[in-house]
Amino acid sequence: MALLHGLGARSVPVISKGEEFVFAQSIGDVADFLEVEVDTSPQLSPEELIAKLDMIVLAAQRFIRQIPDDRLGENIKDRPRSLRDLGYHIFRIVEALVEVAEGAELTYSYYQDKPPADIQTGEQIATYGEGVRQSLNAWWNGRENKDCQAEVETYFGTKPLHEVMERSTWHPGQHLRQIMMVLEGMDVAPDQPLAAEDFAGLPMPEKVWDD
Repeated sequence: MALLHGLGARSVPVISKGEEFVFAQSIGDVADFLEVEVDTSPQLSPEELIAKLDMIVLAAQRFIRQIPDDRLGENIKDRPRSLRDLGYHIFRIVEALVEVAEGAELTYSYYQDKPPADIQTGEQIATYGEGVRQSLNAWWNGRENKDCQAEVETYFGTKPLHEVMERSTWHPGQHLRQIMMVLEGMDVAPDQPLAAEDFAGLPMPEKVWDD
């Protein structure tokens, strides 16, 4: 952290060369920084991303309902994040996308939000998720310009909305994979589990968990 602060970086991931650095939230920024010629533009169209995101949100509602309420306070693996927080986080990512698309700035604080006192049980989290899903679809169906090349402000720079949509789809998708693994560890079969082909076209990490 001392090295990061010395560079002027306030969060990770970061890639540095000497005293220069770039936030690694955008693979395109990393490629430019390392002078690597690679196409990092989204593989899926905005319409396809919305369909994937809707699928992920629906699945997250199913899975969070399957976790016993008395286990929602347990941390995932050895990380300081509870299952309750993770379920809420999935939907908060999507809610942040809608707010950013409507003019807000995507700050890192969106991803640090904790569920409020009235969103604690699996059913309450899933109900919140359904409200987020309805907001997502209302925004998309009411949007005239669907090419999504307009730029939006994020904590990792000014980016095309299309790129932020892709990130806001694979990010909750990765957490969804984690929840499915948690359920399997509880000897609970995920309700209508998603498979690798459901995430096709998204730049998903190879592993469900970091080492």
